Amino acid sequence: MIRVLVVDDSAVVRKVLSEELARFRDIEIVGTAVDPYAARDKIVELRPDVVTLDLEMPRMDGLSFLAKLMKHLPTPVVVLSSLTPRNSELALKALDLGAVEVLCKPGAAYSTRDIAQPLAHAIRSAAVAKLPAATPPAAGRAAPSPAENLLVQTTHKVIAIGASTGGTKAIEAVLAGMPPSAPGIVLVQHMPEHFTTSFAKRLNEVCPIEVREARDNDHVVPGVALLAPGNHHMLLSRSGGTYLVKIKDGPRVHYQRPSVDVLFQSVAQTAGKNAVGALLTGMGADGAKGLLAMRVAGAATLAQDEASCVVFGMPKEAIKLGAAEEVVPLGAMSRAIVTALQRTAAGRPSAA
Repeated sequence: MIRVLVVDDSAVVRKVLSEELARFRDIEIVGTAVDPYAARDKIVELRPDVVTLDLEMPRMDGLSFLAKLMKHLPTPVVVLSSLTPRNSELALKALDLGAVEVLCKPGAAYSTRDIAQPLAHAIRSAAVAKLPAATPPAAGRAAPSPAENLLVQTTHKVIAIGASTGGTKAIEAVLAGMPPSAPGIVLVQHMPEHFTTSFAKRLNEVCPIEVREARDNDHVVPGVALLAPGNHHMLLSRSGGTYLVKIKDGPRVHYQRPSVDVLFQSVAQTAGKNAVGALLTGMGADGAKGLLAMRVAGAATLAQDEASCVVFGMPKEAIKLGAAEEVVPLGAMSRAIVTALQRTAAGRPSAA
């Protein structure tokens, strides 16, 4: 009997995989885990023969966990993720880190049940695989960070938008054109404290997506736009395979708090090619360098054109820096963002 631990943050996936694999007489599901930290404890306690592992999970991504597991407690692993079609970069990375088999979760046209037969076959192969011994820690070497992010590509996308003078109407126009299923959106509009609360409420009433003022540690999820609160900076952060925002104090940047540059720089560092940035109408240069950082990190970047801007300041500075891949009229911005998202999902090259 092959004893299997299922690791996936989706309760539905854990339930379906457990039920489907239990149909095979030579496979026993000994436990499930919602994230790598729970999985670590279950592996130590249950000593499964094989672990099935998702890559996009909270607190630590699957690749980082796989690297640590193979270093300290080698266990046969079958990676099962939407990010790992055969011969993809991430599939090869998972194999390089020590996974025995890598399978791709079925797409929307199929159900998780469709993977049961090939997964059972992969589990049987993994159960008899030879693994290298654990690597003892080197004397004097510092302990590795508990949550490295080896997973640079995710199925979660982020839209980052910044604006100033004229931005209230511009942001409303962009959000009104976004589909309800749009990826999570993070917004900075130069606006005083308390005004952002009212602005978010008004947007929420007229837009097809939910809009609200951001709170510290809010998760960035599809169909929701988070507006930076006045007099506070907002940064994008990441926990495992999920994104969240941090609300911070700090000095003004370009005389502004919140600052578009602060948000965009954090998006560049945290989301990279998983992001789309749009810089809208506004006075000054806030957001131009941040948009450039996003482009260098592989994000798709857009700037509003002069004809549709109330003040062609921030977008103009971004265009001068070469930060904007496209210059787009306000009326076409929503569609341009959706098109850029489709390009990032298809896998676009990073900017040089």
